[in-house]
Order: sequence, then structure tokens, then C-alpha cells
Amino acid sequence: TAQCLFVIYVSLFQPIPGFDSNQKHLGFVWGPGDILVYETIYKASGGSAGGCPFVHEVRKDEDIYSPILRKLFNESHHIFVGLQRIREDLPSKNKKPQFVSISKNYRSVIRACMEELQQPSLSTLKGVISMMSHLSLWCEQNFNIFCTLFVVCDPLAGSLVLHLLDWVRLHKADVDEKAREVLASESPAEHQAYWDVVISYVLQGRMDEARQVLVKQAALQPAARVMFKLLDNLLMKMPIFNPGETQTLTEFDVKWRHWREEVDHCLQDQSFASNRHLEDICKILVGDEDVLLEYKELLSTWYHFLVTRLLFSHPTVKPTELHYYAQSSMHMFLDTRSVPEPLDSILLAAFEFDIHQVIKDCSIALNNWWFVGHLTDLLDHCKLLQSHNLHFGSNLREFLLLEYASGLFTHHSLWQLAVDYFDHCPEFGRVYLELQIERVPLDTERKALKVIRICEQRQMTEQVRSICKIMAKKALRNNRLGSALSWSIRAKDAAFATLISERFLQDYCAKGTFSDLDLIDNLGPAMLLSDRLTFLGKYREFHRLYGEKRFSDAAKLLLSLMTAKIAPHSFWMTLLTDALPLLEQKEVIFSADQTHELMFCLEELTSGKSVPTPDRPMQVLGYTPPYPLSNVCFPFNLLILFYNML
Repeated sequence: TAQCLFVIYVSLFQPIPGFDSNQKHLGFVWGPGDILVYETIYKASGGSAGGCPFVHEVRKDEDIYSPILRKLFNESHHIFVGLQRIREDLPSKNKKPQFVSISKNYRSVIRACMEELQQPSLSTLKGVISMMSHLSLWCEQNFNIFCTLFVVCDPLAGSLVLHLLDWVRLHKADVDEKAREVLASESPAEHQAYWDVVISYVLQGRMDEARQVLVKQAALQPAARVMFKLLDNLLMKMPIFNPGETQTLTEFDVKWRHWREEVDHCLQDQSFASNRHLEDICKILVGDEDVLLEYKELLSTWYHFLVTRLLFSHPTVKPTELHYYAQSSMHMFLDTRSVPEPLDSILLAAFEFDIHQVIKDCSIALNNWWFVGHLTDLLDHCKLLQSHNLHFGSNLREFLLLEYASGLFTHHSLWQLAVDYFDHCPEFGRVYLELQIERVPLDTERKALKVIRICEQRQMTEQVRSICKIMAKKALRNNRLGSALSWSIRAKDAAFATLISERFLQDYCAKGTFSDLDLIDNLGPAMLLSDRLTFLGKYREFHRLYGEKRFSDAAKLLLSLMTAKIAPHSFWMTLLTDALPLLEQKEVIFSADQTHELMFCLEELTSGKSVPTPDRPMQVLGYTPPYPLSNVCFPFNLLILFYNML
């Protein structure tokens, strides 16, 4: 369904050059990170016509191509890997601080990404950056509240409002900027935004800051100093429950009710009737919902209204009661004609502690799997995500991580991060990795070695062999015989190693010298991969022995290459030619038996219908024939020479 919706989106909103959806049908092929779109030969009204020869690539996940968001992916990858290392056998009370730390780390990298997107230097990409910045803010805001509700918050009453206040203060930080502007003016108390700042601080439960700003107004109105002092005293005495203190919840509740009665008494006495702003602040302190709704612009959202309402009316609300206040707050705050946005539905599901609905709604609202994948993984480690097997076999956590990692594999560098995500998907992770790793473009040998190292670490032998074969064929096409042989040996491909060995021998016959001597001299046991490779290595060893003037060893090796049938039959004449300088040495190199064997090889060679002749210069081993040898008489003359040596 998601694929079909995306294709519909493409056809409606993404312009395809030269394509008219009213005239032709659109065809597509779905890929891991994009789709290939093409114009079919079928008309929209029926029948057929000539199609467009072009195929267009349409990306569905542009986020991975943003340099700033790539930092988010890299940083969150390290956090993800660290989370997987938390031992399962640890007691829950020991793991919770680690989970809280992980959640804070995730929020920090989102916040850093959001701040970087808001830098003035990115103004040239204003439209795209504005959208990405809004998306990052959305992600940070939601990740923050989800971690607060599901990971950080104690299920007991009392601490919930304190965490919600921190969440609101973090995402409603514009009041601080406005306060700096007011306080920096010549007359702060007369600034037009002065009372907005004071009331905003009160709405966020920041009583100390509100008191500091109120001092400016009190200094201008000496006659109202008693009234300001009274409000200051009420703000100062407002109790806030702190779980870290020794105060019990019951003691706090008694203290808060006493303070509330004191505020009510001030309102009944009309202590602030002469100053509308002070009276509104006092009404806010008792949780007057009508007054709170008068300051919709300062609250800006229904969930800010919810937190403020809880702070002044239900400070000891339990997590299980939160959804009731959330629904009523949204209905009170939003206009009856307003249509709830996706964020509203997601937050309502979160306040109801319906984790699966949160993940579902976020998956629909966001254009990539980063958010839901990491959130689900964290919740799963916290044992908050009930086992929810999907109809195609994988659980929810693994499905989301597999989708996210598959998207990363379409990027030229982020694919390396995806490997770790696949590693921590026990059911289908390896299968996905085996399929995806073969799609990585092997642009350079360095990249190929990196891919092979990843495969070798996971005992993916078939993938290693496949990559080595691909690199060997690339090297052979570029006439890099040494590299091609090295890759074919690594792939353990005997047939391809034989082919490349033949090319080495042909190259030797044409030039009279070997290329890539370092590789051939150090083949070691790898030369046993194929007979032709064994011959190449041993024949090169013969040349090395001859060059070191170890003629006896060279003669034995040369003879063994023919008698053991290792040398290709077509190369025997070249080997017999190599024997001539050894036969003409002053000292006897070949014994009588060895010379007879040489003659036997020559007779076997000449008994065929055609006799091959050496394809290389005969001066390679320092041998110059004493008389010209024609192609026809050469075998007979060589036979006579062997007989004379006897």
C-alpha cells in the first residue's frame, strides 16, 4: 500500500519530464531506496502507442543525501551500538539509568542537528532547510516526550508534571529571547512585551524568573509595592514536588493545598483588583481555565495548555490519568472547526501510553524510518514493547530497523552504518545483509577490500567469492593481470585462475619477460589452485634458479614440468628450447637418464601432426643457436643436438 501511495504521489506531485499522465500510463519498478519510473505504451483511454525511451529515478528518501542529517545518522549509529552492548542479565534498576542516558544522547544529537539547520549560513537553501528544520524540531519534540513518558518517568504519581514542565520549557524557549529583549531596553517595565514575558514565565512554572522581571514593575509603582510584594510572596511559596527530596507525596499534597487556599483567599479579598495583570497571574495560580485560554497565543499549543493546567490544578496527576486531561485539554484549546494534525493524534496516543499506536502514526507522518526505528529499539530494550509479531515473520523492532538499514544501503557511504543495524536483527538481519552487500558499487579496490572485510568478519564466504570474481574480471578487462590473478586466487576460482595464467604465459611468449614478478614469486600454496597456475609459478621458479646459476636445480625442475605433465603440451617446445643452454654448459647438467627423458619428450612432441615452435626470442636464457633453425627442421636439429650431448 505504501508503494502504491508513493507512486500516486509521484504521478500527481513530482513532475516527470516529457510525461503526460492524462495521456499515458505510468509504470514503475520498486527499489530499496527509490523507484524507477517509465512511460508505458498504453494510453489512458485504451489502446497503445509509442512509449518514451527514458527511465527516471525518483528518490523517496532525500534525507540521507543531506550533509547535516548524515551527521545525525552517524552520531545516532554510535548511540545505537552502545545500547546493544547493555547486558541483558543486569537487574532492571541498574539498566534504567543507562537507558535514560541513551535517551538523552539521542535527544542531544537531534537538538544539535536542529541548531545546525537554523544557522544563517544555510539561508541559500531556505525552503529545503526550513522544511528539514521543522522536521528535526518535530522529531526532537516527540522523541523528548516519548522518552519522558515511557523511559524516564516513574509510574508513581508526583514526578510526571515535573518532567512535562522540562519538556515544555525546552520547546518553548522563545520567552527567554523575548525577556532578554525586554530587559535590554531603556525602560523594561514600559516595554510592550513586558507582561507577556512575566505571564509566559508563570505559565511555564518558572517562578523565580517571573519574580525577577516583576521587580522592574514594582520599582515604577511605589504605591502598589504592597500588592507586588504579596504576589511575589505567593510565587516564592508555590510548592513544586521534587522526587529527589525527602518530602513524601502526602506532605507535598498538604503543603500545596494550603498554598492554594492562600491564593484563593487573595482572590476573594480582591487583593489585586486594581491591577488586571496581577489579578490574571493570581487566577492562573489557582488554575482558572478561562483565564488560561485567554492567553492562547502565549501557550501556542494545546499540550502546553495541558501541562500548565496540570501544574496549577493537578500537580500530583498519575500517568494513568494523563490521557483524560489530554483529551479534555485538546478539546478546550482547539477550535471546534479545527482538524487535529498528525502530531495531535500522536501525542494523544502517547499520553494514553499506547506505544504501538504512537509508532504506527509516526511511521505514517515521517518520510523515513530513522525516528521510529531508534525509538522502537530503545523501548524494546526497556521491555516496554510487547512482543508483537507481524504477519510476515519479523517483530516490530526488527522490521523497522531492517527498513531503516535498507534505506541507508542506497547511500554511497552510509551503507557501512547499515551493517551494524543488520547485525542486531537476529531473525532476518543476515539475510538482508547478504542481499544488500552484493548491491554495493565496487568503484575502487579499497572499497572492495572494505566490503570483503565486512563479509569475512561474518563468515559470508559466498559473498566474498562473488566480490572477488567481480574485481578479477574488472582487472582483466583493464589488462591488469597481476591484480586479476590476485583476486581470482582470493576467490578460489580455479577456472578463472587458469585463464589468467594462460594470459601470463602468452604475455611471456610475446615479450620474453614476466610481469608482476612479486606476485608470481610469492604465490606459495596458492599456486595449487589450478594446474596452469602451478605451472606458471614453477616455470617462474625455473627462471629464478637459472638466473642464480643453480643449473642443476633448474634442470631437475624443468624436466619435472614435462614428465609430470604439468606443463601444457603447447608449451613443451619452449621448455625444450630452455633446456639447450643447460645442455651446452661446460659441466654436465643433465645426466644420461635425464637426457633420454628429454629425447622421449621431444619424440612424443614430434609424433603429432603439427609441431609447435617457440613463440618467444631464443636469447631469453642467454642461448644463441650456433646455426639458423627453421620452423620445419627445428625439432630434428634439436633431436640431433640431444643425441650428440649423449
